Amino acid sequence: MIWPENPALSILVLALLGMVFLYAARRPMHELLHAVGGLIGAPLRVAARWLAATANAMRQRNKAVLLAHGRQEVGNRIEREFERLATTVKRDLQGYPTLQRKLLDEITRIEEDYRKCGEVPPPSPDWVEAVAAVANVKSGSEMVQSILEEIKRSVDKMHEKTLGEYRRSYETRHKILEGFMPFWRSVDKTLTEVDKKLTELQNGAGAVDAHMEKYEAINAKTDKAEQMLTVSAFTQFAIALLVMVVAAGGAFINFKLIALPMSEMVGAGDYLTSSLRTSEVAALVIILVEASMGLFLMEGLRITHLFPSIAGLNDRMRRRMMWIALVLLFTLAGVEAALALMRDMLIADKQALLQSLATAAPSAVSDGWVGRIPTIGQMLLGFILPLALTFIAIPLESLIHASRTVGGVLLAAGVDGLALLLRIASSIVRRAARVLVTIYDVLIVVPLLAERLTKSTLATRRGAVDLDDSAHQVR
Repeated sequence: MIWPENPALSILVLALLGMVFLYAARRPMHELLHAVGGLIGAPLRVAARWLAATANAMRQRNKAVLLAHGRQEVGNRIEREFERLATTVKRDLQGYPTLQRKLLDEITRIEEDYRKCGEVPPPSPDWVEAVAAVANVKSGSEMVQSILEEIKRSVDKMHEKTLGEYRRSYETRHKILEGFMPFWRSVDKTLTEVDKKLTELQNGAGAVDAHMEKYEAINAKTDKAEQMLTVSAFTQFAIALLVMVVAAGGAFINFKLIALPMSEMVGAGDYLTSSLRTSEVAALVIILVEASMGLFLMEGLRITHLFPSIAGLNDRMRRRMMWIALVLLFTLAGVEAALALMRDMLIADKQALLQSLATAAPSAVSDGWVGRIPTIGQMLLGFILPLALTFIAIPLESLIHASRTVGGVLLAAGVDGLALLLRIASSIVRRAARVLVTIYDVLIVVPLLAERLTKSTLATRRGAVDLDDSAHQVR
């Protein structure tokens, strides 16, 4: 304190002296604060720009990979559609000439029968003119009357005969028309088959057109194609991940089935580490070997394409590998079924031991056929689960292909987010430097006010002097 007996006055004097010194250092301090803000903010801006460029490059790389994979997938679909169309044409349309000949023969036969059943008007009888001549006779004698009655009886008789022949003719034509029905049904069936085959071809052609549109959009590298492939990759990733989780549950159940009997085979007290048993590792190795055999089987069947070297093998070697994998898979499935049976026997022996120690009567149900249901179920699970895990190769391939796209998109989004955070941090640093400059000016507000007043007074005086000088010049 300058005056220890008067602290308030001492603080006031020290504050005024501090303001003077701070005012004297105002410009260097402003430059220092701006320099510090630029020193921190500029690298942040550079890092943000670099991250943005990196994210853009990653996005372009992801787009190239996505379009290449989509082009290959759509191309394979187009090839399969063309193979299916070729099979359909070869299977269905190779018999089209025979079908056409059969159809023409049936139509020709129908036309012939139609001509046969045409209605032919009966010729007018010869006695019509005689009746007309008799009708012109105007005599009313008994002879004429008897002649007319005789003619009437003859006409009625001939009328009945003609009507019977006419009805028999119609019956014959009706029988011919009734004989049309099998041919009509055959024609209708033939036309239905032709229509069905043409509809299948049309649907196949429509599917090929749709795939060709996708292929052209992918070749054009449009944003719509990229968005469609990205959404498809995310959907495929989610579905494959869900199937893999289900498969992991099945593998866990399989592990529990064979872990206990494996402890009897390799030793229950043998540990690889303090908490990891050798039997558990052996059970896990068996499950992984089964999954590997299933993967090789799917590769041999050319359902999956994870290993190009397997796809490049000749058909004979590929079939051999496929049969070897299938035999090993069934062998391991049989071994697991036996281990499941052994597990049930071990559990039954343990329960019998506990019951003998507890001096309790054994359950009567366990000795019957009902007690064998869990054993049969465990054996079936031990045999079926390895075969079911064979198909894990299909979602695994989809997951591997989709994870490249999904991971690339998420990583690019993360880099973009980090670049945004760096931009925000750079802006905050620059704004903080300005805030500190303003706070510094607030601390020396009294000298600044004095400077402002002095400058305004000098400016006023200078203006007055200029006015006087101009007035003297005017005079």
